[in-house]
Amino acid sequence: MGFARTCSVALVGVEGVVVEVQADLEPGVAAFTLVGLPDKSLSESRDRVRAAVVNSGAEWPQKKLTVGLSPASVPKAGSGYDLAVACAVLGAAERIDPRVLTDIVMIGELGLDGRVRPVRGILPAVLAAADAGFEQVVVPECAAAEASLVPGVSVLGVRTLRQLIAVLADEPVPEEEPKEPDRPDPLAAGLRVPGSMHAVGAAQPDHGHDLADVVGQLSARTAVEVAAAGGHHLFLEGPPGAGKTMLAERLPAILPRLGRQESLEVTAVHSVAGLLPPGKPLIDTAPYCAPHHSATMQALVGGGPGIARPGAVSLAHRGVLFLDETPEFSSHVLDALRQPLEAGHIVIARSAGVVRFPAKFLMVLAANPCPCGRFSQQENLCECPPSAIRRYQARLSGPLLDRVDLRVEVDRVTRAELSGRGARGESTATVAARVRAARERAGARLAGTPWRSNSEVPGRELRHRWPAAPGAMDEAERSLERGVLTARGLDRVLRVAWTVADLAGHDRPGATDVALALQLRTGVPRGVPMTLGALS
Repeated sequence: MGFARTCSVALVGVEGVVVEVQADLEPGVAAFTLVGLPDKSLSESRDRVRAAVVNSGAEWPQKKLTVGLSPASVPKAGSGYDLAVACAVLGAAERIDPRVLTDIVMIGELGLDGRVRPVRGILPAVLAAADAGFEQVVVPECAAAEASLVPGVSVLGVRTLRQLIAVLADEPVPEEEPKEPDRPDPLAAGLRVPGSMHAVGAAQPDHGHDLADVVGQLSARTAVEVAAAGGHHLFLEGPPGAGKTMLAERLPAILPRLGRQESLEVTAVHSVAGLLPPGKPLIDTAPYCAPHHSATMQALVGGGPGIARPGAVSLAHRGVLFLDETPEFSSHVLDALRQPLEAGHIVIARSAGVVRFPAKFLMVLAANPCPCGRFSQQENLCECPPSAIRRYQARLSGPLLDRVDLRVEVDRVTRAELSGRGARGESTATVAARVRAARERAGARLAGTPWRSNSEVPGRELRHRWPAAPGAMDEAERSLERGVLTARGLDRVLRVAWTVADLAGHDRPGATDVALALQLRTGVPRGVPMTLGALS
């Protein structure tokens, strides 16, 4: 009787559980039994592993073989266990010393010819292995850069099972045919899922365009800058062609670059979703996700058959989620955003288990004022009946809009502005530098707390530890008494006021800072300039 064990990782969302892969050989009729709650793709590994072992030059044991995946209560899905199963079988057959396999975590799919193919979720799997105390990980060669992002773990990237057998058996490592430099690596196909990128609206912003390309829109530009500096949600309302989408697409470029921990969080989500850009294992810029208004609930918040997959709200983690034509989205889909907006994560319950995905994003909503888009207080070009306008605007529920800090009306661009007679707006680099300085002021103030931006600080903490200047909140409190603001809205006004003060270089929000925050919150003019430079 032969026995060997090694380890792999089961992913539940972006969280991993170390799985012990055990192989047992007994005398009897040759058979291969796989136990431990495997799914269909994992059950098929019996044929993949057998063919890969034989084609790698090793002998397949002609005995009764049982492979167990422990803990058996955790659902196992995917083909990432192939490498661990093959090595456990070879260890039980004494082709490899079983003692060498005990403290190694192996992740990878096997081809029938013995090549090791990558799978989704390499980074979160290696993170889970490191948290469990493992120091050695074996992954496919083309995913070694992604696995090496985890500190304190020794990563071995292999291209074939034959190479791994030689390394573990302390034999000369055979030379494999190198990849041709001018041709794509066919093994890298496992890192991306065709079509899934467009299905949920994941995209990278167009860095070739500048914020200075946006003509006019002084109020909207100020709101975008405040949103980036404090992480506040934004609602842009205006006619078609006014520049709402242009502003949203340029917002990620003025956000600060992600820190090390934030980059790992974002990369882990994109790795599980199969959306990591080829040749770039670490995402260090704010992601941008713009799903179509026909997106389903599963596409937006996550889900799907079997084990849930991350949706658009998770792909926009630490970045921007842009919902263009927001009233055209299903009301059920929009209301599902309430939990991640408040909690910073999304919890999806399915029969296969409960999955938790991170979802701390900056939400930008864009909408027309009416179905035809020409409704305005200054011009009478709209042909929609009042009842149609009310129904259209009522598609955005009050509880959802109450969670939006900034609401700005985007005006129609005039002929003089388009012809370039007006002053050109500030560039992305200029605004980004001001946003970065404001974030640094907020970070110094919030040092030693669990919060990193003004939008994350609870209202109770703001009122007691970081209040505004005496008398600065009087007008906002009167708006609360008149019913213009809710209690949540009053706290959000104070948060925005702190962001305005950080951008203007003030030690604490004054009456002018609060007035601008109140104007950005309610859309009612308060007689304050909409340029942050005038407040300095």
